[in-house]
Amino acid sequence: MRHFTSAERPTKTYPLPLGAPRGEWQTLRALLPYLWQYKWRVGIALSCLVLAKLANVAVPIVLKDIVDAVSQAPGLTMVIVPIGLIAAYGLMRVLATLFTELREVVFARVTQQAVRRIALQVFEHLHALSLRFHLERQTGGLTRDIERGTRGVSSLVSFTLYSILPTIIEVTMVLAWLIFHYEIWFAAITVVALAVYVVYTIVVTNWRTNFRREMNDLDSRANTRAVDSLLNYETVKYFNNEAFEAHRYDRSMERWQEAAIKSQTSLSVLNVGQSLIISVAVTLMVWRATLGVVEGRMTLGDLVLVNAFMIQLYIPLNFLGVLYREIKQSLADMERMFGLMAEHREVDDRSDAQPLALMSGEVVFDQVSFAYESTRPILHDVSLVLPAGKTTAVVGSSGAGKSTLSRLLYRFYDIDSGAIRIDGQEIRQITQASLRSSIGIVPQDTVLFNDTLEYNIRYGRPDATDAEVAGVADAAHLSRFIASLPEGMRTRVGERGLKLSGGEKQRVAIARALLKRPAILIFDEATSALDSESEKAIQQELMEISRGRTTLVIAHRLSTIVDADQIVVLEGGRIVERGRHAELIARGGRYAELWELQAREARQSP
Repeated sequence: MRHFTSAERPTKTYPLPLGAPRGEWQTLRALLPYLWQYKWRVGIALSCLVLAKLANVAVPIVLKDIVDAVSQAPGLTMVIVPIGLIAAYGLMRVLATLFTELREVVFARVTQQAVRRIALQVFEHLHALSLRFHLERQTGGLTRDIERGTRGVSSLVSFTLYSILPTIIEVTMVLAWLIFHYEIWFAAITVVALAVYVVYTIVVTNWRTNFRREMNDLDSRANTRAVDSLLNYETVKYFNNEAFEAHRYDRSMERWQEAAIKSQTSLSVLNVGQSLIISVAVTLMVWRATLGVVEGRMTLGDLVLVNAFMIQLYIPLNFLGVLYREIKQSLADMERMFGLMAEHREVDDRSDAQPLALMSGEVVFDQVSFAYESTRPILHDVSLVLPAGKTTAVVGSSGAGKSTLSRLLYRFYDIDSGAIRIDGQEIRQITQASLRSSIGIVPQDTVLFNDTLEYNIRYGRPDATDAEVAGVADAAHLSRFIASLPEGMRTRVGERGLKLSGGEKQRVAIARALLKRPAILIFDEATSALDSESEKAIQQELMEISRGRTTLVIAHRLSTIVDADQIVVLEGGRIVERGRHAELIARGGRYAELWELQAREARQSP
C-alpha cells in the first residue's frame, strides 16, 4: 500500500464551510486559502497577466501607427518608419504570448494543488463518516458526484483566474484608450453592449442551469443503477433478469436524454442572443469610425484601430459568456460534492480524546443499550466482561445482536446508554485511530480489494516484510492454494474478491487480521464459509492465534467454540446465559437447546 512521502503529502488542509444551501460566494471564499498558500506564485502570475494584456492592447495601437505611416509619410520615410513599427508589432505579439504562457506555468502548481487538497479532504471526510452513512449510500452516484465535483473545482479555478480576470483587464484598457483618444460614443457603445451582453448572459444562463442540474441528477441515477447492476452481476444471471436491468437503465437514460435536449436547445438560444448583441455593437463602432474618417476627424489608422479593438474584444467577450456558463455548471457540479462535506460525522473524536493506553486488553460492556433506529432496539442493558488474554464466545439466534457487539467495540456507532471500556478507558474518550489499531477482525462477510492477494493480505500492516506476509498466509492455510496459482501472490482477486471462493476469501481475511498483530481479536463467523476439513484445520490455528489475546468469537456453529473460556448466549438483545460449554450443557437451558438442534441437523445431513 502506497503512502505519501513527507514531500508529497499535503501539509495542511482547510475546513470547507459546512451547511446547506451553499452560496456561490461561499464556494469561492472556500477556495481562497488553498490558493493563497502560494501567494508569491499568485503575485507573479498576476504580474504576467497584466504584462500580457498590455502587450495585447498595444498590438492594434502599433498597427494604427503602421497604417498612418504608410498612408501619410512620403518618400524614404514611408519605408523606414514602418520597418521599426512592424518590428514593434511582432514584438508585442510575441510578448503577449510569452507572458500568457509564463502565467500558465507559474500558476499551474497552484491550481493542481488546490484540486488535490480539496479532493483529498473530501476523500478523508467520507472515510470519517459513520458506517450508517456508508450502508445507506449508493456507490455509483457517490463516485460520479465526486468525479464531477473535483473536475468542477479545477474548472472554476481555471476559468476564474485564467480567463475572467484577463478579460476584465483587457476591456478596462481598451475603454481607457477609447475615452482618452476618441469621442465618447465609442466608449459608450462598448459599455452599453458589454452591460447588455452580461445581463443577457446571466439571465439566460441562470434559466438553463436548472436543465443542467436536472441532467446531473438523472446522470447520477443512471450511473447508480448501472454500477449496482454490474456489482450484482451474478444475481442478475441467477434470475435471468438481463432484459429487466437493461430496461431500467434505458428508462433512466431516456429521462436524461430529454433533459440533455432541453439543455442544448437553451444553449442555442443563448448563443444567438450573444452573437446579435456583439454584431450590433461592432456595426455601430465601425459606422462611427467611418463617419469620422469621412469628416476628417480620424485617420485610416484610427478606423483600423477601432475595428481591431472590437475584433480583439469580440473573442474574449464571446468567451466571457462561455465562461459564465461553464462556471455556473461547475458550481452546479460541485453542489453534491460540497453536500458530502456537509454530512455530519455521527461518530467523531472528542476535542480532549487521548490515545488508548493499552495494558492487559480487558474489555467491559457495562449496561450497554443500543438501537440502529429508535423503533428498532437491538441491545438491552448488556453487561459483559471479556477477560484479558481469554476467549469469549457469543452465540444466539440470528438477529440477537451478536455482530452488533463487534461494531460497537470498533465504535462504528455510539451506544445509546451505558459504557464500553478497554483497560478501564471509555472508548468514547479515546481516539478512534488508536482504538481500531488495537483490534483485529475477521468479518462474516469478507470483501477484498480488486488487487492482488499480496496487497489484500498486506493491507493488515502495509509495512510488513515479505516473510511476515508469507508467515500469516501459511498460518491461515493459504500456502498450498497460493502455490497452485500461476502468478502466486500476484494473482488478482477481482471485484470484491469474486475470483475467490468464500473459504479462500475468509482465509485471506484471517491472514490479514493476523498480520495486524492486534491485542484484541474478533472472529465474526470466521469459519462459516469453510468446509469441515478446512474448518477443523483453521480452528486449531485460531486457538493458537488467540492464545494470550483478548478474543471475541461470534459463532453460529457451536462446535467451533466448545473450548472457549466463556460462552455468552444472547437472545433478543439480552444475555440469557453465560458459562463454559460443559456448564451450559448441564444447565439444560437455551444453549443446550441450540446444541441439541445443531447435533440433530449434523446427524441428519448426509
